Amino acid sequence: MKVRKAEERGQVAFEWLQSAHTFSFGEYHDPNHMGFRVLRVLNDDVIAPGGGFPLHPHKDMEIITVVLEGTLSHADSLGHEQELKPGEVQYMCAGTGIRHSEYNASQTEPVHLLQLWIVPPERGLAPRYEQKEAPALPGAVLTPLVGKDPRAVIQSHQDMTLYRGALEPGSDFHFPITSHRGAWIHLFKGSGSINGVELKAGDAVALENENATFSASKEGMQFLLFDLA
Repeated sequence: MKVRKAEERGQVAFEWLQSAHTFSFGEYHDPNHMGFRVLRVLNDDVIAPGGGFPLHPHKDMEIITVVLEGTLSHADSLGHEQELKPGEVQYMCAGTGIRHSEYNASQTEPVHLLQLWIVPPERGLAPRYEQKEAPALPGAVLTPLVGKDPRAVIQSHQDMTLYRGALEPGSDFHFPITSHRGAWIHLFKGSGSINGVELKAGDAVALENENATFSASKEGMQFLLFDLA
């Protein structure tokens, strides 16, 4: 198990953006943190009211966006114009090329989001955009958002599954990691431990050849879990 502490991430600050980069991205470069398996980017962004990214291109990447707080306004070259809110998930297969913009839909409140890039299994895929509600599964800790899990609300090209997890205060959970696969777990709310290591919001762990045992603190724990090829 390897631990990536919140305060060790690459920090980017503009007038309209506060961003923490788990892996090398843009002007932040760390050869020791270039991604994990097929997970290439995990950016933790807070966009100020009225701020955002103007129209820009992407290619040959599967891009997933999860909004934690606020509302994100999206527009792209495929003709989609939608607002993304907590409880939903957005997916783009950039493939041969797609252009999109992302803005805070509010003039008064910030929007907090996680943007995730997955390396696709091949280049030159057809561009695709999907946005769907992703309600928690009754009685389940994990809700599959995007990936090869047949229950996922959106299917990916790459052999991976992204889960949103929620543990009640003081509860435990065990996640088995099968042979030849790995898990990246990113806490975004609350605190607790994984395999005995205490973690807070913004911390993450990478696991290979070792299962994951979660123990939530008295405030509970919410996280993203990537099951990765």
